[in-house]
Amino acid sequence: MVSATLRTLVAGADAQDPIQALRAIRSMRREIDRVEAIAVRRARAAGASWRLIALALEVSKQAVHKKYGRA
Repeated sequence: MVSATLRTLVAGADAQDPIQALRAIRSMRREIDRVEAIAVRRARAAGASWRLIALALEVSKQAVHKKYGRA
């Protein structure tokens, strides 16, 4: 489910003003990173391996562990 925050940011990314669009895109990246971190924590709590999480995110196991392993 797409959060209301993301819906608002997506709309902002389509703004006529390119600076406003860029700011909305930057904010979308932050929100997506936050949601991704939550999903990774939930996956780990449910017993998912780093390998399985890495496959889902289409990154290496080392990359996902480096980014989220300390959390």
